[in-house]
Amino acid sequence: MAQQPQLHFPILIFTSIFVISFSSFIRPPHPFDPLTESEFKLIRNVIKKKYPVGPTQRFTFQYVGLNEPDKSGVLSWHLSLHHNVTPPPRQAFVIARENRKTREIVVDFSARAIVSDIIRVGHGNPMLTIDEQEVATELVLKFKPFRQSIRRRGLEVSEVVVTFSTMGWFGEKDTDRLIKMIPFYLNGSVNTYLRPIEGMTIIVNLEKMKVTTFKDRFMGPLPKANGTEYRFSKLKPPFGPTLRNSIFLQPNGPGFKIDGHVVRWANWEFHISFDVRAGLIISLASIFDIDMNKYRQVLYKGHLSEMYVPYMDPSEDWYFITYLDCGEFGCGQSAVSLEPYTDCPADAVFFDGTFAGQDGTPTNISKAMCIFEKIAGDIMWRHTEAEVPGLEITEVRPDVSLVARMVTTVGNYDYIVDYEFKPSGAIKMEVGLTGVLEVKPVEYVHTSEIKEDDIHGTIVADNTVGVNHDHFVTYRLDLDIDGTENSFVRTELVTKRTPKSVKTPRKSYWTTNRKTVKTEAEARVKLGLRAEELMVVNP
Repeated sequence: MAQQPQLHFPILIFTSIFVISFSSFIRPPHPFDPLTESEFKLIRNVIKKKYPVGPTQRFTFQYVGLNEPDKSGVLSWHLSLHHNVTPPPRQAFVIARENRKTREIVVDFSARAIVSDIIRVGHGNPMLTIDEQEVATELVLKFKPFRQSIRRRGLEVSEVVVTFSTMGWFGEKDTDRLIKMIPFYLNGSVNTYLRPIEGMTIIVNLEKMKVTTFKDRFMGPLPKANGTEYRFSKLKPPFGPTLRNSIFLQPNGPGFKIDGHVVRWANWEFHISFDVRAGLIISLASIFDIDMNKYRQVLYKGHLSEMYVPYMDPSEDWYFITYLDCGEFGCGQSAVSLEPYTDCPADAVFFDGTFAGQDGTPTNISKAMCIFEKIAGDIMWRHTEAEVPGLEITEVRPDVSLVARMVTTVGNYDYIVDYEFKPSGAIKMEVGLTGVLEVKPVEYVHTSEIKEDDIHGTIVADNTVGVNHDHFVTYRLDLDIDGTENSFVRTELVTKRTPKSVKTPRKSYWTTNRKTVKTEAEARVKLGLRAEELMVVNP
């Protein structure tokens, strides 16, 4: 069964579930607060005065988010006493399609007007909307040649699920907004991605919203449905190992405080937000220095920039599969509602996320993010001192941290996106990967049967190959270590011979070669090629 395992076991806890909706209470005057439902409606109304908006129109909202405010203005407001400095203008940034052109529009909330409207030129396409994905799927399922091809394979159309992949770019001068549709067969399984139907080329033009290419090239094998069930309620014995439940209770409630979207915990203070493309955003993270009796800046803004997933199969059915999960599907748009007590532990606080649909109306994702304290039994610091005569001293500091979490499900993969704040001053960013594999059908059931030089993957079940691929996760990290005047330092570990002037048997040692980079080209790093430390420092 080509499924990435997760252990599930019931936990019975009598406690409270805290849920915070970004649109349910009055927005505090913070420059990074996410857009509210009322603001999304205002954006739609303002744009509707200039462009025809509606289900029968050619104007669609592809992205709506907070327009990046001026950094100097944000910091001036943030660092002022009691925030008594006027914050930057609050604006929305809109990417829209209108008559096959991409528009970038800025709406000012105070003026209730469009203050910028330009046509985007150059390569690239905007993010896909959920509506586009659903309409394209329905087009294929109703397309007569496709239905005939399904029946020719002896399959039931009612058991077919269709997903898609973008086409990629391979040097073409002119490109349309095209997607390739990929059919799967259920019939005894809800594990959609483990039963692909290969041999058909199906292309949908999103501008014309029609199937523009259809070729039934061959009929291949279909992986079996046996062993693909993953729902715990449907599984039959024997089960895996029995695990005893563990419960972490906080009788006095969580140890953090939330004021609007500002979170305070231990020595940390930061702002949390939501964006349809980036998902969870951390801003203005500062740590309190006891000796200096003040908060010291660490991170101005941090969030996912992109998750790039290229598959390593050059065949007709696979060569184009190179997902850009955030840029194409939206890491926020693909966020799922978190399950209390399993996705997030007891006493977690949940936040809703809101984004604009294709027609500009707001859509809500309940419990899109959570914050909780994490005690995993790890040690942050310890020392045993046994050299002092008559004394044996042991000091241990438990590793307690605060986690901000989001789960985004893009197709077959579920990404667990964590930002973990530690009292030591560290911020640990982690993306956990789970879900199921995307596979291709083959005629083989064992490696001894393989005839080709390269099947571009590994046999994971009968007639099933897990295709080789990578996951490249990139972040936007705007670090402000003790202020904005920062430097990027590369410290290389180098081996040196011991000088002849040193009269010891030691022949060599390593030391560091520290270089402050001056340009972006110098800052480019090929990770893993040599031993070096990368630091952002002040000055």
